Amino acid sequence: MKKIFKYNLISLAFFFANFSYSDGDHKIFNLGDYRLESGVTLPDTKLSYVTHGKLNANKDNLIVVPSAYLGDHHGFDFLIEPGKALDPNKYFIVATDMFQNGLSSSPSNTSEPFNGPNFPLISIRDNVNAGYKLVTEVFGVEKIKAVVGFSMGAQQAFQWGVSYPNFVEKIVGIAGSAVEYPHGIVRLEGFMSAIKADAAYKEGNYNSQPEVGLRAGGAHWASWGWSQEWFRLELYKEMGLNSPEAVVEWFEDFVLTWDANNLIALAKTWQNNNIGNSPGFDGDFERALGSIKAEVLYMPSETDMYFHIDALTDEAKLIPDVELEIIPSLWGHIAGAGFSSEDAEFINKKVLKFLN
Repeated sequence: MKKIFKYNLISLAFFFANFSYSDGDHKIFNLGDYRLESGVTLPDTKLSYVTHGKLNANKDNLIVVPSAYLGDHHGFDFLIEPGKALDPNKYFIVATDMFQNGLSSSPSNTSEPFNGPNFPLISIRDNVNAGYKLVTEVFGVEKIKAVVGFSMGAQQAFQWGVSYPNFVEKIVGIAGSAVEYPHGIVRLEGFMSAIKADAAYKEGNYNSQPEVGLRAGGAHWASWGWSQEWFRLELYKEMGLNSPEAVVEWFEDFVLTWDANNLIALAKTWQNNNIGNSPGFDGDFERALGSIKAEVLYMPSETDMYFHIDALTDEAKLIPDVELEIIPSLWGHIAGAGFSSEDAEFINKKVLKFLN
């Protein structure tokens, strides 16, 4: 029997309100004037993060857990427990918040001239480079045990392996790719267009959130999060929802908890993800993947409609030292978040074995 989930609008975490979690040791790392890949310098840049566990004397037990789209540092709390894959009694876990998620520097919390729709384009590499500064300058480590990421967190995990090949021992990429493919770019454009179509959006210069547009965006997102079979077999009832319409309303309500400009900015980061654009690779993502020295556990979801299984298995073939473990689930992209008890158990088992 799958676990029954209850939705909590108070939580900013994507789908993870069902898990019991704490904020650990929540802190802000001030990056100061931070130069972005675009050439723009973002003043007073802040990186939000939480920690779990303790850094050992050898400083070799640190694991980075970057956040995902529509998520925050709670994304892998279902794995951060004693005896589980990310055991805080064994590892020092640093869970970071992506720029633009409302906790780190974002359109919603940045002063002029970079407030709201004027916030500069952020790359996956900008997030990774900030994380590198955090773990080296604050914690003084010379190498990290692993990077573990889901969705856009997986994008960051692969980028860590390319940007800092001698710094990362292991990478776990769950339901995420190293490059955004054309279909995904179009899907994200549709989501952003739904928000922007609301007259209240005012090209991002709104006085209050464009609720009609956010609801439309939530409805768009609801059709992609899970697989077609998940809907056909009415697995949404295991979430306490009684119809497809209830799924749509559930997602609409969740998206309403987010700032519209933050969502659009994050979507643009996602659209522009290409590990091949890392310095020295001239857009060649295949060569970039081939440069990864870390051991990699690549875990696509079998029914993911964001990151298609065929594309991800093709990517895995390009990584020199890789284990491919496909999540056998009907929960689509959401399987990678451990949103069902079976998926959470499968992910925990595979990651636990890989990290040991």
